[in-house]
Amino acid sequence: RGQSSSNQRMASFLVAGCALFASACGSSETSNGGDSSSKSGQSCPMHEAINDRPLIIATTVAPITSIAANIATGTPTIVQGIVPEGTNSHTYEPPPSVAATLEDADIVFINGLSLEEPTKEMARANAREGSVICELATTILPEDQWIYDFSFPKDGGKPNPHVWTNPQLAGDFAALIRDSLVSADPENATTYDKNYEAFVLKVDALDKAIVASTATLAPEQRKLLTYHDAYAYFARTYGWTVIGAIQPSSFDEPTPKDVVDLIAQVREQQVRAIFGSEVFPSSILEQIGAETGTRYIDVLRDDDLPGAAGDELHSWQGLMHFNFITMVEALGGDATALRTLNMKLLVVDSARYTQ
Repeated sequence: RGQSSSNQRMASFLVAGCALFASACGSSETSNGGDSSSKSGQSCPMHEAINDRPLIIATTVAPITSIAANIATGTPTIVQGIVPEGTNSHTYEPPPSVAATLEDADIVFINGLSLEEPTKEMARANAREGSVICELATTILPEDQWIYDFSFPKDGGKPNPHVWTNPQLAGDFAALIRDSLVSADPENATTYDKNYEAFVLKVDALDKAIVASTATLAPEQRKLLTYHDAYAYFARTYGWTVIGAIQPSSFDEPTPKDVVDLIAQVREQQVRAIFGSEVFPSSILEQIGAETGTRYIDVLRDDDLPGAAGDELHSWQGLMHFNFITMVEALGGDATALRTLNMKLLVVDSARYTQ
């Protein structure tokens, strides 16, 4: 569902900087290499209680919108997503029309870790009196747990922001959102708590199924070469290795040498599958797969939810379920533990997703 006007540009963007991949893959930097489930002990700023109208919240990327919608289901709370699905969230510049959405919001939930700086600046400039901004990933993840790697080098000042692809950390997102909504809308606290408990049950089930499915893969099989560097926090928790990402930190066109170096790296690492994007297809990735004899799987997505808004699997859990099954099976593992999970939404998601 990506914007058709940007597909050609994004196709070349995905493979730019292959030389960086070839020279720097296989390493992620954290300050202490500790458990990614560590907590910062902090909480989001709390909004004072609102009693005379529905609570209005704005969210950025679709996975965060979905998690917020899970918690808000069955209440009058309005959840409005901002970043269009299928858009590169790293380069997204909110149009002037987004200012009105942010001006109306009581709480703005963003990922943080420098992912949505233009949107955060707009939110600050247009905030209504008393409104708050909650940076979910920045809040739950202590700085010594931030990951810097080939796509997000430490000297660039921006850590890898893709925290929501780690189910344990997504559960922490949900806890922060629940606490924020309860504080601002205490009349519906019981519903928020109930929804949170139901969501966490799905998170826990997904977590256990990932562990079981990962165990069917030998450690040397758990190698991820993805179209985008979106699984670093997932890999650290579940014992996978991200050996590289096709999408680089720059927008330069790849040179023939870049492509040759990447092909050599794929062969040397004995990568069993290359994971491309359904949203941003790349003919060069397909070519690399063909020349190396490596399977090219072009259906992975990191923040574009399956189906359309209102579908029973258009959700954070539906997205993660699909991605992890795809990865395990493409690499030769058994994803039965994942396939037997029911990740369907029990109640229609009423959030407003920007398309």
